[in-house]
Amino acid sequence: MRTAVVRVNVDPSGALTAARLSQGMTALLGLADELDAGVVDNDLAAVPASRREVQLLIAADDVDAAKQTAIDLCAKAFSTTPVPGVVTFVSRGTDDDARGVLTAFGLTGEIARAPGDDGFDVVYVTLREADLERIPESRIHTALEASLNCEVHIRTV
Repeated sequence: MRTAVVRVNVDPSGALTAARLSQGMTALLGLADELDAGVVDNDLAAVPASRREVQLLIAADDVDAAKQTAIDLCAKAFSTTPVPGVVTFVSRGTDDDARGVLTAFGLTGEIARAPGDDGFDVVYVTLREADLERIPESRIHTALEASLNCEVHIRTV
């Protein structure tokens, strides 16, 4: 399973006081801990009111589910109507990361690894040729290399 980084503006109106933000952050840390989620430590009172954003680390493959979990936690912790932001994923260079990239493009494929001559893995991804008519191979290749941080070869069938 991948780790989603879900960004949430917990105080879109900018109305919470420094004390209330601190209390909310303490509550959020406790709630997140109960779900085995993480929270990036952030002094919300020190940032501009329009940027009171927390980042939650949630094990999930489904972006919408991770986003909803984060919104629910933040609403409970801060007693506000939080606004979701961008969701990204932590990349560890695993096959799950490669599958996540393919899923984001609406693709499925076979993933195989082999040791390269220089000691680093080479990842071979097999995709259907019809899928590459819809999405340029270069976009898929770039996303896979960025996520995996290794050499990637795409084969078509």
